[in-house]
Amino acid sequence: MNRKSFAIIGNPISHSLSPVLHNYWFNKYKIEANYISLGVNEKDIESITKKIRNKELSGINVTLPYKQKVIPFIDKLVNDAKSTNSVNTIFLDDTNTLVGENTDVFGIQAAYLKEIVQVENKKALVMGAGGVAPSVIFSLQKSKIQNISIINRTYEKSIFLKKKFNFLSILEWKSLQQEISKFDIIINATSLGLKNGNDFEFNFENVKDDLIYIDTIYNPLETKTLKFLKENKIKTFNGLDMFIYQGQKSFYLWNKINPEIDDELINLLTSKL
Repeated sequence: MNRKSFAIIGNPISHSLSPVLHNYWFNKYKIEANYISLGVNEKDIESITKKIRNKELSGINVTLPYKQKVIPFIDKLVNDAKSTNSVNTIFLDDTNTLVGENTDVFGIQAAYLKEIVQVENKKALVMGAGGVAPSVIFSLQKSKIQNISIINRTYEKSIFLKKKFNFLSILEWKSLQQEISKFDIIINATSLGLKNGNDFEFNFENVKDDLIYIDTIYNPLETKTLKFLKENKIKTFNGLDMFIYQGQKSFYLWNKINPEIDDELINLLTSKL
């Protein structure tokens, strides 16, 4: 039996724990497969998708900044990928059609939104309009949240997202420090706080006491902002659970096995951070 090959593409990619996650499950379920990280440039995307068509790769995950940029090279978007125009999982189906799916929406809902009481009454702010932002917005919409605002460093990107999600309110980045006091849920969908990257230029001091802060970043496990809020008794979630759940769904799409999230896996992932 041929050994299957899977990969994650992105830039930067060194922070990704996807190889650790998937190789753990391949080992656990005795699947002959391996999973690697591929740091690629935009010009390489087409050749990577050709490798899936040629069955040199059995499937890939996609992370920043390529979740939209892979779409021209895919035959068909399905389910949440169609709704968000954002792809993080690609595979070849039984008819040799190259399929793009989005498992981030499931990851966000499974990790965070199901935990929130009366979520539909909350006022939510999404910070960022790039890669994962459409998935965050759509997961909030699916959870029946009516009041959703977006704020991004580049205003034009927010306008672009509003074309897809016309219910969004757009805020200007320069007003972020003042605006955070008005929200019940704030989700960081930017790369601010990512390991060895830039961070927010201020502390999130004037937030509601019952704020729920969700960071889609998992490396580091606690960004500066998340740590600050946690120390101030604000309910926080880091990006690790979302990462695991989106990976679980990707694994299922490729292998038709719903892998278990066990303590050994959590400990392994945490030890790498």
